[in-house]
Amino acid sequence: MSVGGLTFPKAVDVAAAAAELVRDLMVRPWGTVSPSVYETGRLVSLAPWLVGHAERVRFLLDGQQPDGRWGGPDGYALVPTLSATEALLCTVSRGEPDRETLSRAAGRGLDWLLGWPPQGAAPLFPDMPAIELVVPALVELVNAHLDTLGDRDVPHLAGRPRLRLPAGMNEHTLAAVRSRVGSGAELPQKLMHALEVAGPAAHAAPGVQPTSIGTVGASPAATAAWLGRRALPDPGTAARRHLEAVARRYGGPVPVGLPITVFERGWVLSWLARAGVPFEVPPEMLADLRAAIQPVGTPAGAGLPPDADTTSVALYALALLGMPYEPGSLWAFRTDTHFCTWQGEEGSSVSVNAHVLDALGQYAAVRPEAAERYRPDMDAIGAWLCERQRPEGWWDDRWHASPYYATVSCALALDAFGGAGCASSVRRAVRWVLETQRADGSWGRWGGTREETAYAMQLLLLSRDHREDGPVVEAAARGYDYLLRADEADDPPLWHDKDLYLPVAVVRAAILAALHLAQSSRLVVDRHRQL
Repeated sequence: MSVGGLTFPKAVDVAAAAAELVRDLMVRPWGTVSPSVYETGRLVSLAPWLVGHAERVRFLLDGQQPDGRWGGPDGYALVPTLSATEALLCTVSRGEPDRETLSRAAGRGLDWLLGWPPQGAAPLFPDMPAIELVVPALVELVNAHLDTLGDRDVPHLAGRPRLRLPAGMNEHTLAAVRSRVGSGAELPQKLMHALEVAGPAAHAAPGVQPTSIGTVGASPAATAAWLGRRALPDPGTAARRHLEAVARRYGGPVPVGLPITVFERGWVLSWLARAGVPFEVPPEMLADLRAAIQPVGTPAGAGLPPDADTTSVALYALALLGMPYEPGSLWAFRTDTHFCTWQGEEGSSVSVNAHVLDALGQYAAVRPEAAERYRPDMDAIGAWLCERQRPEGWWDDRWHASPYYATVSCALALDAFGGAGCASSVRRAVRWVLETQRADGSWGRWGGTREETAYAMQLLLLSRDHREDGPVVEAAARGYDYLLRADEADDPPLWHDKDLYLPVAVVRAAILAALHLAQSSRLVVDRHRQL
């Protein structure tokens, strides 16, 4: 039997699986992330010299769906389909082998792009990082290929119309970014993650310096763009060595972000500890997590800017594990109304604020003398989150495609640290989860998944006033049954970056937490035996 990607005996030894998972965090300190269509497509175009090029092309060809797109529903296919289509057009322009297969796949991608959105429908853009830059940059590249290939006798591509920018998008912001990169001015660190949108200006841009491990912006695409596509970089170049290491680890395709060391460890440890899963944390991991917290906050990994989400989850995990650290670094992200993910953020995130509430609340719980200092901010966050709850009881968020992630984050933070005034919000969230369970016992936005089922079960079994209610026990038992019999297929990517990604260890931890909570509840176990 496999749960969360790990094999268990019939009894499902969650503690043993959690110990294996935590050990694996030390073995793979950069993190474990699913390969990305967007990022892999960018390397096909920008770095054909990089080891694993043929495997990256094959990954794109194998990942195309019957309707010609790549990626998920509800607008999530736009960015990966643009990237994969442009990459395949690039291989055709370079005269790479198997031109017939490459041009046919590129043509099918173009067909989908030319028909999106369907006639009469408004374009639906998920709130993905840098989407307002990525889409215009890719449309420009696709059209440049079509201009060039239009003069050749290329099957499946002749006479293709040029792409138009979707309604609501323009090139103005992209032009301003390219101008800034080309000027040599110092760039905001968050822009490094999408440096590839700058085009030729990204090559050896003087305002950009790779980190000590060679990455630019924790992004293979940004790193390749900085290296440039014209010639094979010197073997001693740190950025080239970094790309080679990532490509070899994944067998060619690459993830959208690496390393994610602090992000992965913070989420894994906090999922497991909050659920009460018994496990030991290597002391050096806790020391590293604490050392990562700086006065300006904590980045998810090398090459990324500090953010309130990673900072708060790291602080929360430390407090849960008996090493509380004063959360003053979070003040760097406080605004007049809420906590921003990073300075200059457009929009806001409910999950980030829920995690800030967790961090402040857990620190105050283990350091009661500090409670008075943090209570005003905790009350303000609680009110802000309650105001953003949907009437049906759920929340949605800019960092995850599923409302179950946002809802478990907000409802559990409010339940633990929001005060009595937030109880009605928690009740509505529990009711919404009960009402949206699928016939097979699972939960999910587009279809039942183990990840989303784990979030729903955590909410039901950790909310203090509801865990023993009859409907909650029934639903949790059915969810537990689903997790035990779910097939071994990979979980879908649901987390937001330049395209959707799956942080494998984080999702495994969430599933293990849900299994442990179900097994720890006599009521749930007894009801499950009756199913």
